[in-house]
Amino acid sequence: MKLVVKAGKSNSMKHHFGDDLAQAVERMKSPIVVGLDPRWEQLPANLREGGDSLEVRARAYSRFCNEVSDVVASLAPAVKVQAAFFEELGPAGMSAMAKVITHARERGLLVILDGKRNDIGSTAEAYARGYLGGEESAWGADALTVSPYLGDDSLTPFVDVALERGAGVFVLVKTSNPGGRMLQDLVTDGEPMYGRVAQHVEQLASQTVGKAGYGSIGAVVGATYPQQLAELRAAMPHTWLLVPGYGSQGGTAADVAAAFDARGLGAIVNNSRGIIFAYARPEYAGRFGEARWQEAVEAATLDMINELRSA
Repeated sequence: MKLVVKAGKSNSMKHHFGDDLAQAVERMKSPIVVGLDPRWEQLPANLREGGDSLEVRARAYSRFCNEVSDVVASLAPAVKVQAAFFEELGPAGMSAMAKVITHARERGLLVILDGKRNDIGSTAEAYARGYLGGEESAWGADALTVSPYLGDDSLTPFVDVALERGAGVFVLVKTSNPGGRMLQDLVTDGEPMYGRVAQHVEQLASQTVGKAGYGSIGAVVGATYPQQLAELRAAMPHTWLLVPGYGSQGGTAADVAAAFDARGLGAIVNNSRGIIFAYARPEYAGRFGEARWQEAVEAATLDMINELRSA
């Protein structure tokens, strides 16, 4: 299918997500995305005081994520907000998520909302208009993760809104979870399904290429499959790769090295638990402890930056 990209409007004349991301990575000299995945049981004890009602949890999630953003704003180009942990708390959680997105953007961070949304027709367009585009949308995210498994026409509304508003889309291509192989590795006509999806994503990206050589349509490719990651980097030369699975899921700096081009661009690597709950990791617990959890966040982020540079 040949996508006909609509002419951009308003914000697209000022912003191009692929270029904005490239500039942020170059400015920070870091390709790290810090995942904001608040889990009640893992929050520092002082944030869990006052009970565990939905409202208390929501306030704690907002405070915790905002303080993480405060720490990493000078170290990372972007954060990835995991919608599920906020949705779990109902209306209070959704209000907290809005505050977290707003605060991160105010700190100069690009915000990727990890919602893995999709639908067809006007429903997909409603998702896109609700989530994407900074001040032009209700939620204000700079980018959104989407599933491709309703087909190419289900992606079109997300692409159109993203281009209209200078936002981005990351399409699930090869995810980091073991069960993803059930569908993504399924071979049809001699090619794995993830390869077919990658072709379509690269087509979308190549039609939206900016000055940095990358489009505003990206792909999610897990660090836990380094061979396929290298394969997909070659197959999608104009596509930003969002790489989950680093750290807690087993991905290493060596595993993700092939995701980058010669300039150190083309990929951003997500780390959630390994950074935001670093105070509980053995290598940081003795140095900082729970009371200095923000310092542990900073140390873990700096260590990851150095690990990626060395690889």
